[in-house]
Parts: sequence; structure tokens; C-alpha cells
Amino acid sequence: MTSAISMLDERQTLWIVLRLNAAIATAFFASGILGDSSALIANGVDNLSDTAVYGLSLVALTRGQIWKRRAAVASGVMLLIFAGGILIDVGRRYMQGSEPIGPTMMVMSAVAGVVNYFCLWLLQRLKDPDVNLRAATTFSFNDFISNGGILIAGAMVLWLGSNWPDLLVGFATAIIAIKGGVEILRDARAETKKSERRAS
Repeated sequence: MTSAISMLDERQTLWIVLRLNAAIATAFFASGILGDSSALIANGVDNLSDTAVYGLSLVALTRGQIWKRRAAVASGVMLLIFAGGILIDVGRRYMQGSEPIGPTMMVMSAVAGVVNYFCLWLLQRLKDPDVNLRAATTFSFNDFISNGGILIAGAMVLWLGSNWPDLLVGFATAIIAIKGGVEILRDARAETKKSERRAS
């Protein structure tokens, strides 16, 4: 009974954070295009990948541990791919130039920060999270940190009239994603080894 209630709570939580991330991703893309901001678009891609991962996590809830570990591995790989795409975009904007709009960056990052903090709070309420839910929590934490970086970058863009703070945050977002992806893959590997030891 307790297990069923826990799974229901996890499912409801994941549905909430999935929908919120999908909405924020859309807002990031729109504001990033309008505001010519690499950092905003980077976070849009990040939140979109998060949405996909939360979808995987929802499916994994009703599957066995092996499927859950595979879903976590997919999450980690997705983060690494996302990071590569952001680095390419930052490089392109560095070479071709860009004119990010500071106030747009600041407003969007503030709104997203509130949403991501709420998602993080919801996920941290879950008891005894498995490897997949821990991956989801890592994603939300990374998002929240990135939002703070965009807020600072937006203020610096406004103050300096330069695009380098925007590019720097886009680059930093990619690095954070790489770190998160590696941590998720390590966690999944540790869970696999633990399972193998129990089986032997």
C-alpha cells in the first residue's frame, strides 16, 4: 500500500515538472529568439531535454530496475548531446556576432528560476528516489543554477552593451550539463554494479 502511494506521488510529481518544463522551454525559445540570446536558447534546449527525461522517468516508474537504469543512462547521454549542441551555438554566435537584449534575459531567467525552484522542491520531497528520479533532480538543480547565471549575464549585457556575458553563460550552461550528464551516468553505473553484487 505504501509503495503504491509512493509511486502515485512520484507519478504526479513527474507530470507536474514535465508540464512546467515544457512550458518554460517554449518561453525560453521564444525569448531567446526575440532577445538574440545564446543563454536563453541554451536553457530552452536544456528544459526541452528535461521534459523528455521526465517522460522517460514516468515510463520507468512502472518498469523494473534494469529499465530504470537504462532510462537514467539515456538521460545522461541526452544531457551530453545537449551540451555539445550549445557549445556549437556559442561558437557560431562568437564568430558571427549577436546582440542579446539584457532586460529580456533578466525577466525570463527570473520567471524560470521560480518555476525551476518549485520543480526542485517537488522532486526533493520524494522519499527514497531511485536512480532515475535522482537524475531528474539533478536536471532541475542544473536549471536553477543556470537561471541565476542568465540573470547576472542579462544585467552585465545591459551594463556593458556587449554579448560576451551571454556567450559565457551559454558556455557555462553547457559545462554544467556535461557535469550533470557524467554524474548521472556514474550513478547509473554504480546502481548496475550494486545490482550485480546482489545477484551474485
